[in-house]
Amino acid sequence: MFPLLPGDEFVELYKVLKVQGLVNGGGEAKHVITEGQVTVNGDVDTRKRKKCVVDDVISFNGQMIKIVPTV
Repeated sequence: MFPLLPGDEFVELYKVLKVQGLVNGGGEAKHVITEGQVTVNGDVDTRKRKKCVVDDVISFNGQMIKIVPTV
């Protein structure tokens, strides 16, 4: 799970991969996204700065991350 920060409505796709530690940095995150290795809600999405919102499910390299609201 990836909680949005209080007051945020979205998080950019590449930041989710980077913050979750699925890649070594932002550059690698952007590369795997543009290569079509990442799905959002089951569909390949090549937009590095795609705005991910609550309930979006991101999949990469066998890992799934769901965007959740901050409690």
